[in-house]
Amino acid sequence: MERAAEASSELHSRLSSLSFSSFPGITSKQSDSEPLDRLPNTDLSQCLSQSLKEADMEGTSEDSGQHAVGKQEAPAEPPLGEGGEENNSAGSCQLSSEMKAPQTPPLKPPSTWTSAAVKELKAKLRTEKDSVVTVYRGDIMTVHVPTIPEAKKVCWEFATDGYDIGFGIYFDWTPVTSRSITVHISESSDDEDEEEELEGPVSNGDVEKGSKAQTNSNVAEILPVYRQDSHLSVNGGSHDFPGEGTYLLKFDNSYSLWRNKTLYYRVYYSA
Repeated sequence: MERAAEASSELHSRLSSLSFSSFPGITSKQSDSEPLDRLPNTDLSQCLSQSLKEADMEGTSEDSGQHAVGKQEAPAEPPLGEGGEENNSAGSCQLSSEMKAPQTPPLKPPSTWTSAAVKELKAKLRTEKDSVVTVYRGDIMTVHVPTIPEAKKVCWEFATDGYDIGFGIYFDWTPVTSRSITVHISESSDDEDEEEELEGPVSNGDVEKGSKAQTNSNVAEILPVYRQDSHLSVNGGSHDFPGEGTYLLKFDNSYSLWRNKTLYYRVYYSA
């Protein structure tokens, strides 16, 4: 009992020596009115949490202010199609493709005619070199005739023995590199799918089945390939030069599976 009383008195003396001003929320009046063995609640965690809440509120208000200023200063990005880079690139591609497109004038139709003087033409052309040729079944013979400065138009005449033949004219706008008239023979890849030609006269306007569309963008059509009654009459015509280029006169026998055609033809220039 004596030891407990001594410990209690020692505790009271230590407590009395402490300064209550070091504890927040405790005043001197409270220390005078309350006994030493009963200290007021000094929970420091509440003070710390309150100060942190105040700091968070101040930081939040500052951040909101900065965001508001940032929204006002940041320039709006232009939408696609209204001046953006994507729209500009698409426009430049479209412009470049338009600039690359060939600018060629429209071609006038040719002047054509027929004559009953088939025997006279054949007799004349037999005496001329390379004027009588055989266009074999399934083949297309193309005569390349370049334009020349000394002339203004190209002219042609042709006839066949016994059967008709397809004929058409095209113009290649590629600049002329040679003034020689040349002949090219090509085979049709559609022979197996085509039926044998009908023998005898064929009405005008019968489209040539063996003809093929031109894939070259520089080649323009003057007269599509039609089957002509060149075994009954002479077929002739002319065409004024539209500019510099090469005429492609096609004699088409690709629709025939069995018949070779003997062709009498001549091509010449006129002023």
